[in-house]
Amino acid sequence: MQKFPMTVGGHAALETELKHLKSVERPEIINAISVARDHGDLSENAEYHAAKEKQGFIEGRIQELESKLALAQVIDTTTMSGDTVKFGATVTIVNEDTDEESTYQIVGEDEASVKLGKISITSPIARAMISKEVGDNFEVNAPGGAKGYEILAVKFA
Repeated sequence: MQKFPMTVGGHAALETELKHLKSVERPEIINAISVARDHGDLSENAEYHAAKEKQGFIEGRIQELESKLALAQVIDTTTMSGDTVKFGATVTIVNEDTDEESTYQIVGEDEASVKLGKISITSPIARAMISKEVGDNFEVNAPGGAKGYEILAVKFA
């Protein structure tokens, strides 16, 4: 079975979402279905069909979260150190063409958010950085062509 690597924070966020879905969303949608059912003919009842569709989405998300949490490989990045890029590392890189610096933390798929500076371990740029060290160069194939980067710093928080 495939393990899902995630940080301690990412694991906590998934658990919080699961708890919210089970304790808030699920009871609300069950109530909405009950109210819509009381309106009569279900074949022409848009409220009922919308509520059933939302229920399907919620139940699917609950199953997905339970599966991911069961298969989670939680990695505490505060216990890690070194100069080699690996899961959980916060890496500062520079684009060799534009001299533009960027800093990213490599996290699990469900935690990724470019706005927050977190990229998925499965992203092309993260895969290209893994096992590299400070001072190493690497290349990423982007839609606009290959881009070269240099690793300036690696730290773990």
